[in-house]
Amino acid sequence: MRYNSCSITDYTWSHCIYCYNGGMILTLTGENSFGLQAALQRIIMPFVVEHGDLALERIDGQEADFARIRESLASLPFLAARKMVVLRGAGANKQFAEKFEQVFNEIPETTDLILVEPKLDKRLSYYKFLKKHTDFREFPELDPGGLAHWLGETAKAGGGSLSAGDARYLVERVGANQQLLSNELEKLLLYDSNITRGTIDLLTEPTPQGTIFQLLEAAFAGRTKTALELYDEQRAQKVETPQIIAMLAWQLHVLAIVKTAGDRSADDIARDSRINPFVVRKSQSIARQLTMMKLKALVASLLTIDQKTKRTNIDPDEALKHYLLSISL
Repeated sequence: MRYNSCSITDYTWSHCIYCYNGGMILTLTGENSFGLQAALQRIIMPFVVEHGDLALERIDGQEADFARIRESLASLPFLAARKMVVLRGAGANKQFAEKFEQVFNEIPETTDLILVEPKLDKRLSYYKFLKKHTDFREFPELDPGGLAHWLGETAKAGGGSLSAGDARYLVERVGANQQLLSNELEKLLLYDSNITRGTIDLLTEPTPQGTIFQLLEAAFAGRTKTALELYDEQRAQKVETPQIIAMLAWQLHVLAIVKTAGDRSADDIARDSRINPFVVRKSQSIARQLTMMKLKALVASLLTIDQKTKRTNIDPDEALKHYLLSISL
């Protein structure tokens, strides 16, 4: 076995990559699916332009059997100078995870391999090998600051401008979904390359989940007028009371997780609970000022409102507004 370090400047990688017996191997991993897919497309598209569609092969490593994966990686390109194989989730294939080094050793010089592994167990030899012997690129979920920076850089690359403050405002208004943020940014740039808070308010809609958090945040801070205004905005946008109750319940659920996590970091909480780190960090500020007794009382009160709206003729709007007022008491 031998490992060669190669430096190329064509369609694939612009810096040093690693070769296993000549075959170039790149690993893309991380829970930021948007960033990972964007990087994958930046590599695939110029390759296809140069070598054609037939030179690109995609394999689902969890669905394909080991023999199929091995044959694809070991075979020579057909009617093309090179072949690129995008292999997704192969680490979950038991046979592949046991024999990956043998398979990599069979990859010819004319084949480039991209391993897409959104989740890798760092305890396994498979992870350690990829980390050491391939061009290993991680794509973690971006926090609010990272998303704002990405928005500013993307706007600049698109010939526009977006200040750091307005980028943060866009994240707070639309949410932490990077794909949705990308779509909204594209729309804003088409309207006016100089993006301002005014154009953000004009062209984007606040996500209900994000607004519900702002509503709770205002209520916990004693800004009852703001909380009630945000509630009325939700109702004016045709968000029904059962949906508001469900979103409040979800926010309380997140607060309970954060509260019981104690001094653990936001990233650790997010990883174990599978909640977006952005959501965890926003919830930590409220959780710090909230006692467990108060949190339990809020959950019980919301459950009572939910049950009464389904079984009696109470006015759900009045009940929810009274609930919001009680939070700041």
